[in-house]
Amino acid sequence: MVIKRIHSFHIPVMGTAFTIDTPIKVARFGISSVMSIGDDELCENMRKYYSELHHKPYELIKKWDPDYRARRITAYLDLVHDIVEEQVKTIKTLPFELGNELTKYFELLADSSPLKKQYLQFLSTTDATLKASLDAKLRDAIQAGSLDVNIMTKLDRSNRDREGNPLPDHDSDASAALRGYAMSKLHSSIVFSAGFNRRLYAYIEQFRDFFPDALGYITKKIILKVSDVRSSLTQGKFLAKKGIWVSEHRIESGLNCGGHAFASDGFLLGPILEEFRQKRSELLQTFMDICNEALDKKTLPKFQNTPAMDITVQGGIGTASENQFLMDHYQVQGTGWATPFLLVPEVTTLDYPTRQKLASAQKEDLYLSEVSPLGVPFNTLRDTDSEAQKFERVEAGKPGSPCPKGHLVSNMEFTKVPICTAATTYEKRKLKELDSNGLDAKTYKNRFDYVVGKSCLCEDLAAGALIAYGIDNKRPLKSAVCPGPNLAYFSKISTLAEMAGHIYGRGNLLNDTYRPNFFISELKMYIDYLANEIKKTLPSPTPKQVEYFEFFKQNLNDGIAYYKELIPKLKLETEKYRETMKTELLDLKNELDLLFTSESLDSDYSLA
Repeated sequence: MVIKRIHSFHIPVMGTAFTIDTPIKVARFGISSVMSIGDDELCENMRKYYSELHHKPYELIKKWDPDYRARRITAYLDLVHDIVEEQVKTIKTLPFELGNELTKYFELLADSSPLKKQYLQFLSTTDATLKASLDAKLRDAIQAGSLDVNIMTKLDRSNRDREGNPLPDHDSDASAALRGYAMSKLHSSIVFSAGFNRRLYAYIEQFRDFFPDALGYITKKIILKVSDVRSSLTQGKFLAKKGIWVSEHRIESGLNCGGHAFASDGFLLGPILEEFRQKRSELLQTFMDICNEALDKKTLPKFQNTPAMDITVQGGIGTASENQFLMDHYQVQGTGWATPFLLVPEVTTLDYPTRQKLASAQKEDLYLSEVSPLGVPFNTLRDTDSEAQKFERVEAGKPGSPCPKGHLVSNMEFTKVPICTAATTYEKRKLKELDSNGLDAKTYKNRFDYVVGKSCLCEDLAAGALIAYGIDNKRPLKSAVCPGPNLAYFSKISTLAEMAGHIYGRGNLLNDTYRPNFFISELKMYIDYLANEIKKTLPSPTPKQVEYFEFFKQNLNDGIAYYKELIPKLKLETEKYRETMKTELLDLKNELDLLFTSESLDSDYSLA
């Protein structure tokens, strides 16, 4: 049951729907991917669709049925497991013929893969005995990619029953989703993103599958999506004290990513990766000691050998050379490629018009927005159907969404229980409050636009899958999408083979737009982000804000100094590109300095 990495890349979670069925599309080729299990209604929709497609029995799990959220998630994940298992069995029975899925399995592999080399040997040999032996070995080596799931830990609404009575903590959104995964057939990993949730993490130890067996095998592993070593250490130690091993620390760029962007305080990806490289052994030993002590206290099997603890990275990677440098220099075990796969219909699920908009999107069409009801910056695309519907409602005097799912509730300004800031209930009350404040026209417009600018992400991020598969949920369907800025450099609707070839250096899917190195791009994003944060405090930043901006700037300067030393070590296509990087780094350093025209922000400064 031990799953090896067949591919060095994985496909991270995207939105709620874009990778909801990606394992059904790619797992049989050994590619690991991550499904969101935050939307149980969408899981139920997809279970019905795929049950009918594969002629499997289906019985509706209704809202308000006992433990419906967890049961919907378990049922969908079990169905995905069964479909993928059948697909793999089928592939293993196929003959080695050009163009079929057995051949495709091996053709997709990196040329440096030992399995790919064995496959090429099989193709070239004329020795019948050797060919038969290699045939058997290749079929035996076939395995599915990992069918992983994601929980965004901040989305942990406390729930009530149909009569409005509070439910126990274990029925909160995140805990119920965890239970749904824990009760499934899957042997895979659950990715915890968006920060530390003590209530959720404490609940993990209720399920035996998260602990090692006598051989050290863990049926359901933990992956932490983290921003830095400190985050890994804090969360990893908390879990280790409960006997829970973190099998992978998945580092993501704070801003050069899709969807919600959890910006760090100016800490850049390169220096973060460097710290992980230097402290990996220390982390490993720390977690091992704490975890075994906890397992011993629980009278559970201890690890006899140090278990695997992978370090992976994702966010803005766009070329084979960047990908390989991360693998070689920082010794990561894998990389995540998300946004480019939005242009691959074989991999992600999205309605055709929205995918076409993505293909034609330019840099200016992709922006860090304030549309998320969570109040967290959100990378998105301009002029989506979701955005059009939102403003149609405003024009009709009916701002906001009916909020039928309510997973993003967080605000209690006007209510005793949390509601969503994209909900009609909230927006009407907030606008009424604005009307009574006697604001000047400019201030009123800015605040009005901010209030009505929130999008119903629960509905609109799921809409792409429902539209694509013709699933009627009896509510207006308008699709939203959340690509990262890296999309600007990809414009072709591609095949899985083409994208895998791009990642592994067998082809090039970049358009003609000049693309800076992803380290440089991220630095630019952080400087722009800092400029915007400073602008919000004008004309009178507080001493605490000034102190924070100086701290942010120092971290960026430390990153710039690190990159100055790193650039000569990078594997680049041309020396001209290396010189361009040096120039870009210097220009960005100057741009950062221009934000601070004196030694302190206490006096006048510019946002040039």
